[in-house]
Amino acid sequence: MEQHGAGNGPAARRILVVDDEVTIAESVAARLQAEGFTVELAHDGPGAVAAAEAVVPDLVVLDVMLPGFDGLEVCRRIQAARPIPVLMLTARTDETDQLIGLGVGADDYLTKPFSLRVLAARVHALLRRMDRAAERDGATITVGDLRIDVDQRRVWRADIEAQLTPLEFDLLARLARRPRVVLARERLLEEVWDWADAAGTRAVDSHIKALRRKLGADVIRTVHGVGYALDAR
Repeated sequence: MEQHGAGNGPAARRILVVDDEVTIAESVAARLQAEGFTVELAHDGPGAVAAAEAVVPDLVVLDVMLPGFDGLEVCRRIQAARPIPVLMLTARTDETDQLIGLGVGADDYLTKPFSLRVLAARVHALLRRMDRAAERDGATITVGDLRIDVDQRRVWRADIEAQLTPLEFDLLARLARRPRVVLARERLLEEVWDWADAAGTRAVDSHIKALRRKLGADVIRTVHGVGYALDAR
């Protein structure tokens, strides 16, 4: 693990950048440091998990292809220890990496090669989403046998608690605020991910699948060609 400069001020957000291609890792780190972040670097799977435990980053930029063990396993391990936003970097032609990455808890993904400007914008968007979630007034939302504690960010169905990633929780809470109302994929991208991109609707679909797997297949209804509605009973 190595530190790549410090951000501006004592409250600078800490980003962990994980990529075995040193040139890419250092370029990403330099851009994020210029944006005001403190950046830590790791270059393999075990080092990434150790760094996440040691520095407790606010967000992880994580490549899929890593020595030791891959980024998907890194994502699983760090999410098991503590929910944390993850921006996954994937090979341009490997759609499977994108879908699996979202399935194991990544919040967003970029395909290589990517623009450093776009990467920085995605990082800011993910952190803004986390800040908005933290600032919301505490409340409990009940829809059928589903109970969502917004303040503690905990979810139960039929009194059995489910372990959700930060983005899964935010997506569920957004649907739960308007139960049985169909919300378009594009609207969910804007309000939950804080960005709108037609290609990103795949991210919405993957996280809906994860919620169904954790809460039950009947919890969210699909309206084909439109979007999703929370239908827990």
